Amino acid sequence: MSTDLADLYRDLHRHPELSFAEIRTAGIAADRLRAAGYEVTEGVGRTGVVGVLRNGDGPTALLRADMDALPVAEDTGLDYASTVHAPGADGEPTPVAHACGHDVHVTCLVGAAAELASTRDTWAGTLLVVFQPAEEHGAGADAMLDDDLFGRFGTPHVVLGQHVAPLPAGVLAVAAGPAFAGSDTVRVTLHGTGGHGSRPETTVDPVVLAAATVLRLQTVVSREVAATDTAVLSVGTLRAGTAPNIIPETAELGLSVRSYTATVRDRVLGAVERIVRGEAATSGAPRDPEIRVVDSFPPVLNDADAVDRTRGALAAVTALPVLDPGPVTGSEDVGRFATAAGVPCVYWLLGGADPEEFAGCASVDDIRARIAELPSNHSPRYAPVIEPTLSTGVAALVAAAREWLPVAR
Repeated sequence: MSTDLADLYRDLHRHPELSFAEIRTAGIAADRLRAAGYEVTEGVGRTGVVGVLRNGDGPTALLRADMDALPVAEDTGLDYASTVHAPGADGEPTPVAHACGHDVHVTCLVGAAAELASTRDTWAGTLLVVFQPAEEHGAGADAMLDDDLFGRFGTPHVVLGQHVAPLPAGVLAVAAGPAFAGSDTVRVTLHGTGGHGSRPETTVDPVVLAAATVLRLQTVVSREVAATDTAVLSVGTLRAGTAPNIIPETAELGLSVRSYTATVRDRVLGAVERIVRGEAATSGAPRDPEIRVVDSFPPVLNDADAVDRTRGALAAVTALPVLDPGPVTGSEDVGRFATAAGVPCVYWLLGGADPEEFAGCASVDDIRARIAELPSNHSPRYAPVIEPTLSTGVAALVAAAREWLPVAR
């Protein structure tokens, strides 16, 4: 891999940007596409970038990378670690880091776009290269679609992309069917009656109500979802109060729900509402709680035939077997593009963990056990190794694009 791409990755890693604030990142992507000869449009879906490269008759392939970072304080110890702070969703300064690996995605797509532009004799058709904002909010794909993405730039015949993961670097993995879970983010506001911390008997304490609710929510997956189904319910935020001696008026919970089917999703969300309202009633809350789904996107469904077609291309770029990771409980909004276009989606995993971490692993089970011990996406300590992650990611995108844009024989 060229030092140019490695330097680009380090630069993007040092300068992360939150959802719909990816101004610098988008500008870099646009400049790189223009230099490679693409027709470039910026500001699609607010901060998205679209590059189009026409290369004769043939189908259109959409290659996508997401650009946004997370409100996380990086703790990797890297000499190119982020120290950025930016206004968060509440307007207050928050640390920002590429803890999910979207800087890897951008770098790999920049590299793949350049290679495909310089080797036009190896493919035919149209490349639709999309740098998408706001994946972390599940809003970026919809924003680009609402901005008439396909009406302005053409409808693809396939949607291709990848997500870096704590698999060994150099490994690729793809699963047919529900590859990534659907996601719902739920905001719950619990109402109490505030007062002095020394006289709790005069209050309805929303902190105690929140604590009881959090514990009761843990029974949803363990007691209300069948063992043969899969769901995740995590409480990621709990906010209440301003001082130890003041019982506040409200408490707020932020929930993340993951599921693969509409039936399980409805069951989990129904249980959340029942439990929240039940705990509020039991506590004597003066007002009903407010329960709101603030963002939602469906599972990523990889088309089985398209996966079979693409798997061979991916296998050709690595000496290691292409794994089947099974369903991933993380979520992605890349499937929105495929659904809107009515075309297949193939979205695979790109290994980014240091291969030395897997020394001595003799089986897939050994590898899975080691992965569970490593920092994963969204961890402040998540740090993909630069190589062979970038070279494998570029090669995978190029190979997949050429598979779907064959030269006529």
